Amino acid sequence: MARIAVGGFQHETNTFAPQKATWEEFERADAWPPFVRGPALIAAVEGFNIPIAGAVAALKERGHEVVPLSWCSAPPSSYVTRDAYEKVAGWLVEDLKKLGPFDAVYLDLHGAMVAEHHEDGEGELMRRMRGVVGDTIPLIASLDYHTNMTAEMVRHSTAMIGYRTYPHVDMAATGRRAAELLDRLLKDGRPLYKAYRQVDFLIPLVWQCTYLEPAKGLFDLLDEIETGGKGAPGGSHNQGIVSVTHTPGFPPADIAQCGPALVVYGHDKAAAEAAADRLADAIRAKEAAFAGKLWSPDEAAIEAIKLSKGASKPIVLADVQDNPGAGGTSDTVGLLRALMKAKAKGAVIGMLVDPPSAEAAVATGEGNILRRGIGAVVGYAGETPVEADWRVMKLGNGVFTGTGPFYGGAKFQIGPMALLTHEESGVSVVLACKRVQAADQEMFRHVGVEPGKTPILGLKSTVHFRADFQPIAETILVVQSPGAHITDPVEYPYQQLRKGVKLRPLGPVR
Repeated sequence: MARIAVGGFQHETNTFAPQKATWEEFERADAWPPFVRGPALIAAVEGFNIPIAGAVAALKERGHEVVPLSWCSAPPSSYVTRDAYEKVAGWLVEDLKKLGPFDAVYLDLHGAMVAEHHEDGEGELMRRMRGVVGDTIPLIASLDYHTNMTAEMVRHSTAMIGYRTYPHVDMAATGRRAAELLDRLLKDGRPLYKAYRQVDFLIPLVWQCTYLEPAKGLFDLLDEIETGGKGAPGGSHNQGIVSVTHTPGFPPADIAQCGPALVVYGHDKAAAEAAADRLADAIRAKEAAFAGKLWSPDEAAIEAIKLSKGASKPIVLADVQDNPGAGGTSDTVGLLRALMKAKAKGAVIGMLVDPPSAEAAVATGEGNILRRGIGAVVGYAGETPVEADWRVMKLGNGVFTGTGPFYGGAKFQIGPMALLTHEESGVSVVLACKRVQAADQEMFRHVGVEPGKTPILGLKSTVHFRADFQPIAETILVVQSPGAHITDPVEYPYQQLRKGVKLRPLGPVR
């Protein structure tokens, strides 16, 4: 039995977003647990589809002593403030010193955290932790699919295990895989060779989806290389390759090492290097395939109305640039205005984060008319609220449990919610008080909307919605409406990104 410290610090940083991640954002509960420190951590994360939950369960099954440090996450946004970073990182390091010694460390990290004073949040955290435990014991981290994997992260960790699905339906499973590797390393006692590669073009998030090509085929190849299948160097044996992680990156991060990367771990240097080259070459060969059609809001509204007339299932409009899961404010109104202008009767868009309007709807009461402007609370891109008469159709307290593949088990606590209908156009809006991307059908059911019976659904999400909504969709249109998560990386004013990187597949070079 080994004594293993476990903890986590999760944030996906869109450095171009208007809102920073303060300490209060890490303290709060939304779909995931709030900041938790010490023994209470184990119960707090149990049952959630998050990596640390899977890791803790797997380590306990193998008889290890799990010593909880702390865990927290905050919604994607701009930089993590110095105050928030130092609080969380400081407590993790403090408890690592106080509760040690340990035989190993497991960390639940995102991989795309940027603090006000450290552009590689995870690399810096692992450097500090190595200063406590030394360089010899295993330090294993699980990573988000959108990690911007840096050389420092590779250097300070023993191994890192990334998600293999987008939508991320394998978060807890990834934590379990990380724990299983940790257990194996403790038993084997053999060092791992690391073969690290970066890819020289940025991939827009919307085309990173593993339900679609080319990402689907690339992750199939990754599995083959890791398990010794037909894609592995040398044929039917993996020649000592232990694990492979590929992270397609998070383009809305203005840091030097932004972009796709991969790392192969193995006991045989030549085999690991060959596997890394094979996978990197395969990604580069698919560069041109990372693209697709983007619709303007007006085009999408008109097309959705046309398609819905002969459809038996909803037409889904993905409002990808206002995705709160990538730093969007979740309150932009470009798609809402387009749907109202086109009189898209029966259309529902959610979730629009506007706490004052949600609270005003509660005060107005179900069945009554709310006369006020909604949305554009932050006012991104100069937007203004949509002024209209809104019928308050249904109210909710924002407390419910997710049931879809992505948010399944998540215990939502997102404040007062309301379903408002603009009767002249027939368009409805789901209001909420906290930023959570529209990736679970329960968000709509909570205020009386059955998604599968809705002709047109507007969702503030980039890809995660596909896990729960793609099975009920007739078709999906990707909409490029103004928002803080810009779909095309060429539009970002990068200052720190290293030279020589293409700003999109086949695009201009920085």
